[in-house]
Amino acid sequence: MKRIKRSPLVTWLTLFSLLVSVCGSAVFAVNSNAQNEKSRPRVEEAKFPVLSRYATDLTELARQGRLQPSAEYDAQVTRAMQILARAERNNPALTGESIAETKAVAEGLAQRIATGDAPLSLRQKRLFSLNLDKLFAGLKSPEEVAARLQTVLDETAASKGEVILFAPELQQFVGQRAAQAVSSALAASIKRGEVRVIGSASNAAYAQYIQSDAEVRDLFLQVRMSDFAQASNKTEAGKNADDYVGDKVSPDLRQAMQNSRGTDRVTAILQVADINSGKLNSLFQRYNVTVVSRMPQLGALTVEMPVAAAEELAQNAETRYLSLNNETRTLGSHIENTTGAANIRTGVGSSTLDGTGIGIAIIDSGIMKDHKAFGGIVAKTMDFTGENKPDADPFGHGTHVAGLAMSSAGLLSAAFTGIAPKAKLISLRVLNGQGTGTSASLLSALDWVMTNKASYNIRVVNMSLGAFAVSSYQNDPVCRAVRRLTDAGVVVVAAAGNNGKDGSGSKLYGQIHSPGNEPSAITVGASNSMGTDVRSDDVMATYSSRGPTRSYYTDAAGVKHYDNLMKPDLVAPGNKLYSAESDNNYLVTTNPSLDIAVPLDRKQDMMQLSGTSMASPVVAGAAALLLQVNPKLTPSMVKMLLMYTAQPLQGANQLEQGAGELNIDGAVRLAKLVRQDFTATTPVGSPLLTTATPPVPQSTIAGETFTWGQGVILNYTFSTGTDWITKYQGAYRTGVLLTDGVTVAGGATLSRNSILLSDGILLSDNIVTCDGILLSDGITFLSRGVLMGDGILLSDGILLSDGILLSDGILLSDGILLSDSVMQAYSSMMGGDNTPSMNPVVIPDPVN
Repeated sequence: MKRIKRSPLVTWLTLFSLLVSVCGSAVFAVNSNAQNEKSRPRVEEAKFPVLSRYATDLTELARQGRLQPSAEYDAQVTRAMQILARAERNNPALTGESIAETKAVAEGLAQRIATGDAPLSLRQKRLFSLNLDKLFAGLKSPEEVAARLQTVLDETAASKGEVILFAPELQQFVGQRAAQAVSSALAASIKRGEVRVIGSASNAAYAQYIQSDAEVRDLFLQVRMSDFAQASNKTEAGKNADDYVGDKVSPDLRQAMQNSRGTDRVTAILQVADINSGKLNSLFQRYNVTVVSRMPQLGALTVEMPVAAAEELAQNAETRYLSLNNETRTLGSHIENTTGAANIRTGVGSSTLDGTGIGIAIIDSGIMKDHKAFGGIVAKTMDFTGENKPDADPFGHGTHVAGLAMSSAGLLSAAFTGIAPKAKLISLRVLNGQGTGTSASLLSALDWVMTNKASYNIRVVNMSLGAFAVSSYQNDPVCRAVRRLTDAGVVVVAAAGNNGKDGSGSKLYGQIHSPGNEPSAITVGASNSMGTDVRSDDVMATYSSRGPTRSYYTDAAGVKHYDNLMKPDLVAPGNKLYSAESDNNYLVTTNPSLDIAVPLDRKQDMMQLSGTSMASPVVAGAAALLLQVNPKLTPSMVKMLLMYTAQPLQGANQLEQGAGELNIDGAVRLAKLVRQDFTATTPVGSPLLTTATPPVPQSTIAGETFTWGQGVILNYTFSTGTDWITKYQGAYRTGVLLTDGVTVAGGATLSRNSILLSDGILLSDNIVTCDGILLSDGITFLSRGVLMGDGILLSDGILLSDGILLSDGILLSDGILLSDSVMQAYSSMMGGDNTPSMNPVVIPDPVN
């Protein structure tokens, strides 16, 4: 083909026209962008005029696609989010050797917030990065800097939590390097809870200027860049969003998926990033999922779904964890005297120590509201079973449990008075007339508590029920709900379970039930008082479930990672206890021998039951007494006081009894002495008590004097040291667990977190069988290192010293062992150990 030749003039005119066109388009684009920029900042400046001048909205940049965060720092971003989502001490400080690293974490956090891949409490927040050059420009004195910074803080405070500040070079704003006026202004805003700050600094600067300043060091939680293995994504970092771990499908649901015929449907608990997300509705329509109930406080839904859709639903970015809606079951005065409650009844000035004003939520099978055991103390009843019987207890378990916690002192000449007889009773019915329920109903009750705890001053929740613990506590929806309640200041008491032996009477280990496997819960095992008030003859109940916890998660390689936590935390009398009996209940109807035949009207009937279900409300009542005598106690303080003052039982190891047997006398006397003026910034090591001399660590009950165990159970070990009761610990703050004070390093190494625990707190290398005096006395049962790894000793089915660790795989099948476990627990509740019981009190029929 012949090439067409153009004249130079034509070529020049063509190029000129193209140039004009390009320039015109560019000018139009610039003008258009300028108009957009002018319109957008005006909106922002109207809402945040000061921040628009001195800071950059990183979340807005993320929404515009102008940030390119690196997945390399996902683990650090996740940790920063966890700290920000806390109720207290929620200011992370990013420390490393590179400014670019800490900046990447801040930008990654902004990206996660902008896309909704963040905890619900952070979803609508905006992260503003302070610009040091603009903030300090033209100022001549520290006072001028402080005044300008104050305008930023005032505007941030006015946002009511919407704005979070990112402060590069944190040492310029707070600590010994910053001007005193500047540091004081920022510290005061943080202490008042008006401002949340993400700071960044080099390791050296943070150590020299922040940690060395006693006034500000406890305002921040350090996130060391070097503490995290580099990972290419969140799964490789070991945790998905919101601190869930491993496979997002529970092990029992996985098995259901494998056995499914393709058309099977199941009811499941779906934990999600946002239950109101529009994305979820389209997902549900696509997978034919029906929403049965919503728990907004817990970020969970009950759904009815095809088994075949589980995999796709789990892989969606909105999903955090998907698990089966498991069945929950029951787990199965003399009590005043033997626990020491009688010792301290008149110990609060001129008033009686009886739980007055403290709300205890009993989550169980309901109560018989008009039973005389509960005269005047029932504040609220709710039914989550669908049977619509909020004021009745057709099964009979909940009434008995509630009576042990707070039966009236006026019932039967006070022979069966509960631990906290004047506490407010909130009965939340989740077990039906046959004593069974579901995880969904239990979660609905816990969600209700989260919403209404302030209205009824609910400070204690008792759960004398549970399910086999399968999913790791880090994923289990009920465990996560318990953690939320604890972080909100509510003490949660859970029964350990009644599967401490098999059908032939051999010891079983590893049978702690959910939610007793949750670290934040006070998990209670059962002791046997032999029916006497004295404690020298007390022993462990043979059926009380033993640790370690065997819930687990599965990683991407299919490897199981067991929790292996030391549980229970302590024990309380639970064998053959008498308490209130509901009218015509299932338990007595099918087992008439449970009725103790007190010849009175039905509103005063009593019955006998055994188990950790009975021990748990005794501890719940004790927690209420501690909170009555000292309302400022946090859940961690209550847990510590109960464990530290407990009495170790001779011959029982710590996987059986935890810290020992409940001692209300010692715990209350110690609680009275704890200061009530602590704040979120109280330094670790400050005096804990109002007196310089701690009480003698002994109690006298029923004429016998014994020494407190003086130890605390902490996940994989136990801890001793008088610092627990003489010095304030960072682990006592609301939203912090006692176990947070222990750092787990590689292999089987534990170390004390000096930010949360003082130097006088000592960690043991072993788990021991106690000699009945101090928790630390006795002979070694096994090394703590065994619990910290999945070693041979804790492999499924292998003998664990004097007992058997139940094979985890069998629990997930429909085999004989599962039914045997249920029957064993039920048998223990009905009959207990074949030893003496508390004496019934017979009241003659009234004269007509």
